[in-house]
Amino acid sequence: MKLFKNLVRLVKQSLPRTPFIFVSLLLAAHATAGVLVAPTVVFMSDKNRTGRLALENTANKPTEVSVFISYGLPISDSLGNVTVTLQDSNVTDPRSCANWVKAFPRKIVIPANGSQVVRFVAAPPAGLKDGEYWARVVVKSEEGQTEVPLATEEGAITTKLNMIMQTAIMMKYRTGDLVSQLNMDTSYAKLTDSSVQVTVDMANKGNVSYVGKLAVRLYDSAKRLVDQRDIDVAIYSTLRRRIDFPIPSGQNRPYSVEVSVTNKGRNDIAAEDMINGNDLFRAIAVADAQ
Repeated sequence: MKLFKNLVRLVKQSLPRTPFIFVSLLLAAHATAGVLVAPTVVFMSDKNRTGRLALENTANKPTEVSVFISYGLPISDSLGNVTVTLQDSNVTDPRSCANWVKAFPRKIVIPANGSQVVRFVAAPPAGLKDGEYWARVVVKSEEGQTEVPLATEEGAITTKLNMIMQTAIMMKYRTGDLVSQLNMDTSYAKLTDSSVQVTVDMANKGNVSYVGKLAVRLYDSAKRLVDQRDIDVAIYSTLRRRIDFPIPSGQNRPYSVEVSVTNKGRNDIAAEDMINGNDLFRAIAVADAQ
């Protein structure tokens, strides 16, 4: 871990508390180790077209790691569920930088408890409009083979599974004048038998992603705080979030809700990497479900 901290310090001298994340599990059985990745967002710009990512193998054996550039933004459905779907081809978004950023090296064998720095180089096309361009850095590690017993009609047999662990972190390339601007298109709250459901629709009107915090507060008829949620959000186009507040028994009614969105309060991104924008606030009366 000491070596990894030194790598992180080299990657970003100005961010001594750079967050790190574990490579998330896709297919594994009894996985006990993974790869640490830092930082959680790779930033590049027209002033510095290179970026770095630090990897640490926490296992006691060598781990093969692949790094490649993909594309995928958080999108939401009508219920406010947020997903990210990775695209490796046929990307039509003009804000994608996946085709003109390269990673070096793209395949590495990291020794047991060892570390590696991956470098990125951007070669943007001429005439790029002001704003932010996006991609995903996908880090995939193969943890070797694990024998797993499977029950069958003939009894237990043993099969071997490759343990594959993967994460996809955001990459952002910035150029020209940068504007962070968010609209709260629709916000409403309704009362059901068991909860208050709050729906917030947000739309990005700037030329960079709006990265901030969504705060939702539920109050009773005496303006006492009943419950609250604080959610990290990143809005690239439009995003819907739904928050369900369970209703405590005997709680005073009717209810009211306050919704706010701000750039302030994000400690996972360095201050110099934040593009500060507008703050939003809305008070909402809770309507009975139809």
